[in-house]
Amino acid sequence: MNKKLITAIAAIACPSMLMAQGWPTNHQGVMLQGFYWNSYDASNWKKLETQADELSKYFNLIWIPQSGNCGGESMGYDDLYWFDNYKSAFGSEEELRSMISTFKQKGLGTIADVVINHRKTLTNWVDFPKETYKGVTYQLLPTDICKDDCSGKTATWAKENGYNLSDNNDTGEGVDFARDLDHNSSNVQNNVKAYLDFLLNDLGYSGVRYDMVKGYDAKFTGIYNTAAKPAFSVGEYFDGNKQNVENWINGTTQNGEIQSAAFDFPTRYAVRDATAYSNWTKLDNGGLATDGDYCRYAVTFVENHDTEKRSESEQQDPIKKDTLAANAYILAMPGTPCVFMKHWIDHKREIKNMILLRNLTGITNQSAWNRNVSTVARYVFTTTGTNGRLHVAVGTSANSYTADNTTWALATEGYHYRYFLERNRETAWIDLPSGEYYDTPKALLRAISTNDNAKIVYTLDGTAPTANSSVAESGYEVALPEGDVTLKAGLLVDGNVTGITERHYSIKAFSPYAITVNVNADQVGWTAMNVWSWGGDGSHNPTIQKWPGDNVTTTVTENGKTWYSLGYTMNSIDDYVNFVFSTDNGKSQTENIQNVNATTYLEITTEKDSNGHYKVANVTSQYSGIAVPSTAIMPIAKSTTVVSLDGRTLRSFSGHVSAGEATQGLPSGIYIVNGKKVVK
Repeated sequence: MNKKLITAIAAIACPSMLMAQGWPTNHQGVMLQGFYWNSYDASNWKKLETQADELSKYFNLIWIPQSGNCGGESMGYDDLYWFDNYKSAFGSEEELRSMISTFKQKGLGTIADVVINHRKTLTNWVDFPKETYKGVTYQLLPTDICKDDCSGKTATWAKENGYNLSDNNDTGEGVDFARDLDHNSSNVQNNVKAYLDFLLNDLGYSGVRYDMVKGYDAKFTGIYNTAAKPAFSVGEYFDGNKQNVENWINGTTQNGEIQSAAFDFPTRYAVRDATAYSNWTKLDNGGLATDGDYCRYAVTFVENHDTEKRSESEQQDPIKKDTLAANAYILAMPGTPCVFMKHWIDHKREIKNMILLRNLTGITNQSAWNRNVSTVARYVFTTTGTNGRLHVAVGTSANSYTADNTTWALATEGYHYRYFLERNRETAWIDLPSGEYYDTPKALLRAISTNDNAKIVYTLDGTAPTANSSVAESGYEVALPEGDVTLKAGLLVDGNVTGITERHYSIKAFSPYAITVNVNADQVGWTAMNVWSWGGDGSHNPTIQKWPGDNVTTTVTENGKTWYSLGYTMNSIDDYVNFVFSTDNGKSQTENIQNVNATTYLEITTEKDSNGHYKVANVTSQYSGIAVPSTAIMPIAKSTTVVSLDGRTLRSFSGHVSAGEATQGLPSGIYIVNGKKVVK
């Protein structure tokens, strides 16, 4: 192998291009994709809002699903309403506004998923809704539909039914499930500009993610952003060819200024190939993030809702192994990393550490970087931030890599990755991020110092450590007691304490607990009730796995009202259960009731939603003291065991933990957790 390929020759840096728009210069933030396919529970507006404190400590942007009404449960890519009737599968307009406002107060900007390549209609092929915004009526017309929409099928229907389409063909790729919009139309442009104004200046979004930008000419993104002026704009140009993505970015230019960043699919495919073939030289293929002229406009990612494996029948194009190493790569490189929600949920502790070290060294979307080693088994590089350097090894042999001990000290490591800090940083490092933990976790303390005799002093009561505090060698793990704990650790060198690092923990002892869900149907006059339940750790499904589910027979009486009562056990801190209640063999049903994890009282009202489903009022605050029927309480699991497919016991826990917790840190594969098959 040519030695020039495996040693650093020159740093690769990004020019400032201060006059360009589309994405901020020297942006140090990290984005979270706050959803995955069918993440209706995990991405519910109310549930996301409760995580604002935690998310804002690691991310500055969160990209959420398309938030408009699509006429039913949908991920939002068949959008129907742009201004009115703003209730989506993820929550109401009121809940959306509350979440965006809370995020903004915490310094977390919300990125809107903007679908303007196509749009769904109401009752026929060409009838778009009429809506009002700021006293102006907006409506797309049949003449706003590309004349070659749906390979000419729309034009045939329109002619037969007396409608005229646009005289223009589509300027990009089309879809068959909705109408392709003619962005040359002034009416389309006026509608889109008003829509963006509504998102940014009324709802309060901080930026936009444009869906399927291959569907229309790049210049239109430039036109729209010039009018709307979003602080952040990223286009989904779904293409692994780096030149094609660069051409799209350049195509957004208006008045000599680039108007949008793009998702870095070329880098994503390089990462996919490196992990799939266990050949880490594939990272040399690079993408926007490794290009000095385009790294500012690179939004890097490992996985998203279109590449993840959705089901056995929808395999998509997932990264099947080395997810952590893949994230370790993008989180230490230039560009703006976008972390996938599933990865955040499954590997929160390690991804937090990666982000903390990225921020500590001040890595931005325009940082310089050097490739140090590129071999099949290992890829090593160094990125220079505004506050120091981060040295990283990823690959199948990364954990055996030893950096130059005169320069680097190991800060954190995990499966197939290692992060090193410069020894002259002179700081203590706590390898357990702040947060909520269970079952007496341990925090690993490291001394980052040029002095080989440096030790760690630490306290657990929030006071500043001194030379007389508890002393430990670098690499010591301190057990954290139950309760609220502030851990401070500093370097002890020649009797002096410097480089203090601080972490805050909430340490709890979790035990599974029983809840009851009590439902009153007096307003609708139901005399029988069925329940369909799902969600959480998967143990809450109905006994009868066919709609409408189980018949509810247990009742209790409170204040003269009869309540149908159900019992469930919450098996982990993040467990929950969802419901649909019905009667008459499922012909009449309620809306979805989501994310229930405590004893709850619900009343079915006579009001219906747009789907004809009865709305449900949560009246928990008005009722208390309903006895829990013993027949309704499910047994609580006493332990958790992880077994390999060949029958070997890999882990045992004295209490019940979720499948995700039980398999955390294990390689991707299939495991048996308490008798159930789990795909990791």
